[in-house]
Amino acid sequence: MVPTSLGWAQTVPGHWKVVPLNFVATMGTGHTPDRGKKEYWENCAIPWVTTPDVTRRGDVLTPLMETEQKISELGMANSAAVLHPTDTVMLSRTASIGYSVRIGRPMATTQAFVTWHAGPELDPRYLLLVLRAMKQEWRKLAYGSTHLTIYMPDLESIRIPLPPLEEQRRIADFLEAETARIDRLQRLRARHRALLVERTRRYIEGLAIGRGLPSSPSGNQWIREIPDGWSILPLKRRWCVVDCKHRTPKYVDDGYPVVSPGDVTPGRLDLSAAHRFVAEADFFDLADDLRRPRRGDIIYSRNATVGIAAYVDTDAPFTMGQDVCRITSPDQDQLFLTHVLNTVSLAELQSLQVGSTFARVNIGTLLQLSIPCPPPREQAAIARQMDEATRAGAAIDRQIERQLTVLAERRQALITAAVTGQFDVSTASGRNVTEGITA
Repeated sequence: MVPTSLGWAQTVPGHWKVVPLNFVATMGTGHTPDRGKKEYWENCAIPWVTTPDVTRRGDVLTPLMETEQKISELGMANSAAVLHPTDTVMLSRTASIGYSVRIGRPMATTQAFVTWHAGPELDPRYLLLVLRAMKQEWRKLAYGSTHLTIYMPDLESIRIPLPPLEEQRRIADFLEAETARIDRLQRLRARHRALLVERTRRYIEGLAIGRGLPSSPSGNQWIREIPDGWSILPLKRRWCVVDCKHRTPKYVDDGYPVVSPGDVTPGRLDLSAAHRFVAEADFFDLADDLRRPRRGDIIYSRNATVGIAAYVDTDAPFTMGQDVCRITSPDQDQLFLTHVLNTVSLAELQSLQVGSTFARVNIGTLLQLSIPCPPPREQAAIARQMDEATRAGAAIDRQIERQLTVLAERRQALITAAVTGQFDVSTASGRNVTEGITA
C-alpha cells in the first residue's frame, strides 16, 4: 500500500494510480428548458433527471431507467440541456448534495447535477462506487449560508483512485452482489418493523374498543360494537381541550422547551425531542395557568403530524407551540385516552378535518370525536396493558433501528474499503470483510 493525498483514501495498492477524474471522464451538467413554454413540456419522450428521481432510490446501485418528468425535443433544441449517453454518472451538487446515480438509457438532467461520461480507462459502475465512497467529502466541498452548493471548480479538481480496468470491473461485480445482499436484509428488517407497528396498533385498538368482550351494536359509524357496561361519548363530555396561544415567541438556543407538532410522538412525551426553546419571559406569557401542561395531561398534535397524542409523565416545565393542544380530565384515565387517540383511524380523522389537504384538525371538531369509555377501574387496567404493549413494541423497534443503522454503516464501509483497495475482492467474502471493518 502507498500513501495518497486523498483525505478519504489515505492509502491504495502500489499498482493503482490516483488521477484527476477529468483525465478519465468527460464532465458535463444539465439545464432546465423554459417552464413558461408548454411545448417544451407536453407530449415529451426525453427522460429528464431531477433530484427526487435520485433521492427516492436511496443507495441502490442499479441504473436509473425512468424519470418523473420528461422534456420534448423542441425543449432540448431551444435550451442548454444535453442528452447524456447511457452509463453517464450523475451527482447532485445542490439541494440533496452527494446523491449519485448511473443512468441506464440516454437522459437529460437539470443544472443541479454534474455529470461524468467515463472514458476507456474507467468503468462507470466503479466511478459510481467511488462517488458513494466519497460521501463525507461532499459536505466538506459545499458552500452557502442557506442553500448549499458544490461549485464546478471544486468538482473539476476531484481526484480518484484508479485500479486497472479489469480490477475495477471485479470490484464493481463484487460490490453489486454484496450490497444487494445487504439491501435485501434491510428490506426484510424494514418489513419486520412495519409489521410490528401494525401488530401493536391493532392490539391496542382491540383493547380500546373491547374486542372479544360481550358486546352490543353501538350505532356509531367508527365503533360498531361496544362492550356491555361501556359507553361511547364525544370527547367534550369527559375531557377539556385547551389550545396554545397563537403567537410566535422569540426562540433562543437554550431555555424552556416548546413542544411543536413535529415533536409529538405516540406514547409518552419526550422533551428531549423538542427543537425550540423560549426564554423565561416568553415561557410565562405563553404558558399561563390554563395553558401550562402538567403531569397527567395529554399533548395532542393537530397539524403536520396530525392525530398523534403523547402522555405527560414529567414535572419538567415546558410550553406548547402552535397547533398543539392540551387535553385534561378530572376523572378519566389520561393514559387510556392517549392510546385511544393514537388508534383513531385515518378515515375518522379525515371526517374531522378542515381544509382540503388534511393539514389540520380544529378544536371544535376534535371535541366531537367518539371515545369508548369503560368504567374507571377498567380504564386504568386497560391503560396498563396498552402501555406495556407500547413499551415492548418500542423496545423491539429500537433494536431494529440499530440493526438498520449497522447494516447501512457496514454497506458504506464495504464500498469505501473496496474502492480503495483495502482487500482483494477476488478472494473476499462481503460478510467477513464488513465484520473486519467494524470490529
